[in-house]
Amino acid sequence: DEEAVTLANDTPFGLGSAVFSDDLERAERVGSKIEAGMVFLNSPEGSREHLPFGGVKRSGVGRELGPLAMDEFVNKQLVYTKH
Repeated sequence: DEEAVTLANDTPFGLGSAVFSDDLERAERVGSKIEAGMVFLNSPEGSREHLPFGGVKRSGVGRELGPLAMDEFVNKQLVYTKH
């Protein structure tokens, strides 16, 4: 497993990856160690319009689509008032 993770992470890009295994717990464990914005388990794809889309490293920062995309278009501000 560690060799597979090392190979998967040995790239300047990190948009998406896929992990295939008959053991779902193992796939989840391996997938959690992969440096990618999206990790698909037992499927070559799995994006839907309501899910965030984006990568890490040279594949970009931030997310498009889904609720997380709204963060790209707003400036969050804390306003605290003491009564």
